[in-house]
Amino acid sequence: MTEMIAPSVETLRELERTLHAEIPLTRAMGVRVAHFDATGLTLRAPLEPNINHKSTAFGGSLATLATLAGWGLLQLLLHEQLPVTVVIQESSVQYLRPVAEDLQATCAMPQAGELEKFLRNLARKGMARIELEVLIPAGGEAAVIFRGRFVAFDKHRHPHAQPV
Repeated sequence: MTEMIAPSVETLRELERTLHAEIPLTRAMGVRVAHFDATGLTLRAPLEPNINHKSTAFGGSLATLATLAGWGLLQLLLHEQLPVTVVIQESSVQYLRPVAEDLQATCAMPQAGELEKFLRNLARKGMARIELEVLIPAGGEAAVIFRGRFVAFDKHRHPHAQPV
């Protein structure tokens, strides 16, 4: 699993290119891959294109950035696996306080046992689900907590699995 938590700089750039090509909204939001290590993936976006009528971050932008952080983490973890399709199945978002600064969403690495189960199910069944949590801070405190269930499909075994 060590190689799964040490992608090259080029792999991180490729993730950002994929986000911008596959999900055009990410370009308008200014989404950037900021950091990845054994603790998780962090995406950033400037406040200005994601602002609401109260001069704080738009809730939809916060939810989108959090979803993208979870999706992106799985892309990195699975980048050397067989081709997969990753989709969000279900999510919940708690908005605890306004975000009046540039956005930063960090998806925590799943617990080792959960990740191993996910990878084992993907290899055995060609499909697997995993719960991920994303935190968006503001002023040094938690502002948004996102929890999402993501599903990965092996494209060879499930060629018709498409995002809804």
